Amino acid sequence: MSIVKVSDIYFKRGDNQILKGLDWEISEGEQWGILGLNGSGKTSLLSIISTYEIPSSGEVKVLGKRFGSTYLPTLRKKIGYVSSSLEKFTDFFWTETIERVIISGKFASFGIYDQIVDEDWVRAEYIVKEFRLEHVKGQKFSVLSEGEKRRVLIARALMGEPDLLILDEPCSGLDILAREQFLEVLEIATRNNVHLVYVTHHVEELVPEITHVLLLKEGEVVAAGPKHEVLTDELLSETYNVPVSVEWRFDRPYLSIK
Repeated sequence: MSIVKVSDIYFKRGDNQILKGLDWEISEGEQWGILGLNGSGKTSLLSIISTYEIPSSGEVKVLGKRFGSTYLPTLRKKIGYVSSSLEKFTDFFWTETIERVIISGKFASFGIYDQIVDEDWVRAEYIVKEFRLEHVKGQKFSVLSEGEKRRVLIARALMGEPDLLILDEPCSGLDILAREQFLEVLEIATRNNVHLVYVTHHVEELVPEITHVLLLKEGEVVAAGPKHEVLTDELLSETYNVPVSVEWRFDRPYLSIK
C-alpha cells in the first residue's frame, strides 16, 4: 500500500498557481525529507496530504484513502502534524501540563473534551520516558524551553499512534544544541512504525533515518527518490538557484556555496 500518492495535482490560491501537475508517492517503509525555497509549494503540499486543503485538480490518496470518497476528519486522526508555529494556535498548550498536552494528541484536538482512561495515562507516561522528558513531568507547557516544547509536540503527535507524521520545519528558531536534541527523537519516532515527512530549509537536518528526498521548485518536482541519488550538487544547485556542493558526514548531508 502507498502511504501517500498524489497524481497530477494542481493547486491554486487566488491567481497564484502554486502546484503544477505534481506527482509523488511514498511507499511503505520510506521516510521522506522535502526541500525547496520559499514559494516552492512545500506548505501547500503539506496542507493537502494532511487533509486540510483539497487540490484544484488531480488525485490524492493518503493511507490508501482517496480524497473525494473518504471522510477526511476520520482520516486526519491517523496523521500526526508538528510545526514550529503550532504552539501559537491556542492558549490550551500554555495552561496545561505536558502530560495533558501529550494526551490531547489521542483526540487530535486542542483541548481534551473526551474522557481520559487509565490506559491514556499509562501511554503518556511511556512516551514521556521515551522522549526523555521526565525532568519536566508535571510542568506546564509554557515554562519549557523551545527545544522541550518541540519534543512535547512530537510526543503529542505520536500519542494518537499515527501512520503518517508530518514535521513542518520543526527546528525553526532552535539553537544548535536544542536542534540536535530534537533530531535525536526522530529515531524514536521511526521505531513507532510511523512514516515521516520532514520539511526543512537545512539539509543537515536530514538525519540517517530519512531515506528519501523530494526537491521542489516553483510548484514542480525537481527530483524525488533515495536521498543519495537526489542530494547531488547538480540537483541541489537547480533547486536553490545557486551553485552548491554537498558533503556527507555520518550519513548526513552538509551544503556549502561553490
